[in-house]
Amino acid sequence: MTGTTFVIGAGPGIGQAVARRFAEDGASVAVLARSRSTVDGAVAAVEQTGGTALGLLADAADEASLRAGLDAAVERLGVPDVLVYNAAWVRYDRPGELSAAELTATLRVNVVGAVSAVTHLAPRMAAAGGGTVLFTSGMPTPRAGATSLSLGKAALRAARSVLADEFGPRGVHLATVTVGGPVSPGSALDADRIAEHYLRLARQPAGAWEHDVLIEGGTVE
Repeated sequence: MTGTTFVIGAGPGIGQAVARRFAEDGASVAVLARSRSTVDGAVAAVEQTGGTALGLLADAADEASLRAGLDAAVERLGVPDVLVYNAAWVRYDRPGELSAAELTATLRVNVVGAVSAVTHLAPRMAAAGGGTVLFTSGMPTPRAGATSLSLGKAALRAARSVLADEFGPRGVHLATVTVGGPVSPGSALDADRIAEHYLRLARQPAGAWEHDVLIEGGTVE
């Protein structure tokens, strides 16, 4: 596969693994993250596999920052064929432990940023002939001990459905990859194994699109 892939949220783990895998497959890759250290780490991870990546700063919780980063990536690499939203605020809290403002802050990263990114780029992807948008999801079973994350990931899956209803008929494939547990090297939930599903989804032709892949305990449903 050739083309261009943007990865928002390119920290160690799934983000870097996805960036590496698409670069290995011949894609031009842009990685976007909030901190310079994360961006530099992702670029280095791609380069270690023989690929190249454009690294850009962007805060998924700040709409202006996120859109500016995406615009910069488009200016350098063109409209993406694949957009991956992997940004997340992973914290473990129980009902009532967070203030309304704190809970809202987690949702800005876990779901609102995804909607902002898609509504900013999907019209251009559709105009260019289509493409694929992939969200990293989790928490298939909501838990009280991970309240903010459970709410955010459930909302992310709902956002995918809404956005697919809007942009799917225009040729943009939207799917979630729901990871049903902690990412762990060498396990069924190894980041490199998970990244293979992103590439597989991006290769699917219209008419054969999957919309939510659940990876849990070595099974795919």
